[in-house]
Amino acid sequence: MSTLIHATETADLVSRLQRVLASVDLDCGCRKTLEGALNRFTSLEYRRQKRKALATALEQKDQIIARLAFLAELDEITERESDQTVFEEMALLFDEIGESAANAAIAIRFAPSRFDR
Repeated sequence: MSTLIHATETADLVSRLQRVLASVDLDCGCRKTLEGALNRFTSLEYRRQKRKALATALEQKDQIIARLAFLAELDEITERESDQTVFEEMALLFDEIGESAANAAIAIRFAPSRFDR
């Protein structure tokens, strides 16, 4: 969720900066150069945040894959298992996989799409 907050804060900062600069008396060439620089900054920031969201999703995917290897042990458990901690450990693996999947979904879903200008 921090990616979403950061994207919103960055968009807000750029908007406020553009409003302030619009009220400043600049010659046309300087204003166009400044606007171009702000647009490039916005594009680079957008890409950086999108890259961060994808990295988060990939990290969560890797954690899911690692847990799936442990989950394969479920095939060996039968109803005759007397150690109840085995069932709790399996339940925790499912919980952790769900949490990782939810975190990845949030990262992907809220990846910035162009700062909603």
